[in-house]
Amino acid sequence: MQLINSKYSIKGVISALLTLCLTSCSPAEDDKHATATSLNNKPVDTIEPTPPEKKTTQRQETAEDNDKADIKIAPLSEFANNEPNEIQKSFSLILDDRPTKKPKLVHVDSLETIKALFDSLDYTTESWQQGNREVPRLTFETVTEEWQQHSNEIPVDEKKMIFFRLMAPLVLLSNEKVLLERRYIEVHDNDDDKVIKLAQKYKIIDEPAPITDEQKAALLARVDIIPPSLVLAQAAEESGWATSRFTVEGNAFFGQWDFSGNGMVPKQQRTELGNYGIARFDSPLASVIGYLTNINTHNAYQKLRDLRAQLRHNNAPITGLELAGTLDKYSERGQEYIDGIRSLINYNKLNDVDEAYLSDKDPIHLMTAP
Repeated sequence: MQLINSKYSIKGVISALLTLCLTSCSPAEDDKHATATSLNNKPVDTIEPTPPEKKTTQRQETAEDNDKADIKIAPLSEFANNEPNEIQKSFSLILDDRPTKKPKLVHVDSLETIKALFDSLDYTTESWQQGNREVPRLTFETVTEEWQQHSNEIPVDEKKMIFFRLMAPLVLLSNEKVLLERRYIEVHDNDDDKVIKLAQKYKIIDEPAPITDEQKAALLARVDIIPPSLVLAQAAEESGWATSRFTVEGNAFFGQWDFSGNGMVPKQQRTELGNYGIARFDSPLASVIGYLTNINTHNAYQKLRDLRAQLRHNNAPITGLELAGTLDKYSERGQEYIDGIRSLINYNKLNDVDEAYLSDKDPIHLMTAP
């Protein structure tokens, strides 16, 4: 049975299907959603291009490094061995055999094409319900205007399934990147060139110089994961389930502000807050990475980082439900916003995604059919 009219054969269906509703939600009307949630004076840092890193000579890691680091290198089989009341394996392990090939480009033109791909990867509801938490290394191109126009024609359950299966890999890939940075800091000296660059990136130091042990501890408190359940819930809330024009125009899933003059200007800009816009990103993955960097560096989210560090120190699970309680400064709605995020997590059983881990198979990049 055809789930989508053939006349939408669908240029951009991959992105059109991204935006899902918990209940029946209609497409955002221009800046309506942004005014309510994205443009609510949430603390974010200006988004600036990251300059290319200079190549430096780095020493090879040793077996002793794995012993002294909190983040261990491990085979895929170790990731599924989660224990009750302990930190999730995906938050403390890095895959030892990560794929190195460039992503395979796959063109999709219908819901059936996407579902068939998921089936071929054993990335299905049935597999998930049986306890399989392995997630493919899947990225996608962008979100298009067609979703705003035709999202209501797709059954809600189908839309939710597509949304979470496409967004979850982006979060896991972003967290993996952060864990690789964290491990590098743990096993290298304070005067290592890359450690110094990371200390600058995470705003521990302003000028390049060897860091102190105290600064290294502060750096490690910033370079850490965000639970996927929290990221997915906030992406849905902040982007209006990807119906916001900022998501369509600039892959902006989290409403991060940009004071550089390159952002997307809201039509109802509050001039008393300055000449701000909403940050653009080259891809949905870049938007997720930008969100993690913002949470990990802005002073407004110190409570989240402190709680996360305490949980890691105690080897306790780091969950979106718990960290959501620290986000009183993310939105002017305060506790109401926190309650809404927790509701999203609970309703969709997103805590299960906090135990998900990336596959060791080669990556795939989905593109709209030409």
